[in-house]
Amino acid sequence: MITIRKSSDRGHADHGWLNAKHSFSFGRYHDPEHTGFRALRVINEDVVAPRTGFSEHPHRDMEIITYPISGQIRHGDSLGHTEDIGHGTVQAMTAGRGIRHSETNPHSDPVHMLQIWIEPREAGLEPAHASRRFPVLTETGRLHQIASPDGADGSLVINRDARVFAGVFDAKTEQTIALGPDRHAWIQVVRGSLRVNGSQIGPGDGAAASDETTLELVFDEDSEIIVFDLD
Repeated sequence: MITIRKSSDRGHADHGWLNAKHSFSFGRYHDPEHTGFRALRVINEDVVAPRTGFSEHPHRDMEIITYPISGQIRHGDSLGHTEDIGHGTVQAMTAGRGIRHSETNPHSDPVHMLQIWIEPREAGLEPAHASRRFPVLTETGRLHQIASPDGADGSLVINRDARVFAGVFDAKTEQTIALGPDRHAWIQVVRGSLRVNGSQIGPGDGAAASDETTLELVFDEDSEIIVFDLD
């Protein structure tokens, strides 16, 4: 079964310095029919204005992935890490028993990014942070594993039986995804449009898949997607 979450149906918050769209309930936006999908709890598409950002704030018991789309976001945390990351670099943070961090845009151009939260396998884990550049933008036409529970293929480690992939595909190409028994998938469109087992999705849309063994993706235009393989 494929269920489409249209971009136009997402929650929306415009704070001036931050323009955010929420695939699932977040902050003041609450939709009892969209509180997450399996362990996937947050997909926020954020645009952060120049010289603004999220000041230092706490998190706990969540696996947090930052996926920049354009611009450079500056991360700082209570573990002592400071770095700027842009498109092609992915960051994963285990909030665990408690971490404080900031995400700011000290530059002159806006930052466009996805913020992703996944529930961990257990509470109270050791906080951690890592980032890595992946060849998503250069080695096109395939899915690159960017996060996993075991660091497979050089992916960032997250504390959940979940695997996250990203890829850039040319128009008129196809990709097949095999799902294991009792596995579920969410496909988030960063840009472009495609069909998932015949269902059309476009920029900002998401597609939830359950009780499917194979996903056939047909790209109608040049596209970038993120795929979550979930327990």
